Amino acid sequence: MKIAIMQPYLFPYIGYFQLINAVDKFIVHDDVKWIKGGWINRNRIFLNNKEELITLSVKKRGNYDNINQFEVLHEQNNQKKFLNKVRAAYIKSPYFSPVFPILEKIILNDESNLTRYILFSLEQINTYLQIGTEIFLSSEIKKNNELKAQARVIDICKAMNANGYINPIGGVSLYNKDTFKQNGINLCFLNTKNIQYKQCENKFIPGLSIIDVMMFNDKEEIIRMLDSYELV
Repeated sequence: MKIAIMQPYLFPYIGYFQLINAVDKFIVHDDVKWIKGGWINRNRIFLNNKEELITLSVKKRGNYDNINQFEVLHEQNNQKKFLNKVRAAYIKSPYFSPVFPILEKIILNDESNLTRYILFSLEQINTYLQIGTEIFLSSEIKKNNELKAQARVIDICKAMNANGYINPIGGVSLYNKDTFKQNGINLCFLNTKNIQYKQCENKFIPGLSIIDVMMFNDKEEIIRMLDSYELV
């Protein structure tokens, strides 16, 4: 049984969904420290012929609080402003009609807890892309919360009875295959292949939010993209 563990990211790039699709169970790592300037509540879209940052406003907390302690800021029409920016960016895209109602349902969701707000978004997009992987919150898994880094990942694998762990390729320098093997776990790294598609008539900008992928590609093509990776 293979698992993957990732922090909750808002509308992440397609590699995140490749990872979800590649495993039997996916763990949203929500009981770790908030990363200021990270991608938990923001991402990049294609707007006015360039990449543009979109950010979901959250209530202020301490920089050392856990991700699952943060709340969405529902006041001042923040979510509607977020949605309107997405609409302006993609209203002329080929798959706006089927995709925008999904995004509207996600963005205007009244869930206050940021982790569960993002969890809802992942579930909705997974449904659209026919990804059936079960998702868990790390905060609800019985484990040793004193452990950090690689030791914490191995502990979660054992708690989930996993014999395989897949991590994005960026973790090559963080995790040791021999150490995982000594704990009965096969460690692999997912390397997304070069995925390109037509973004209007402009030069392709890679690595944008899954929103961009969904707006410029039909569902069947995206499902094929989910398998466009190699395990190393």
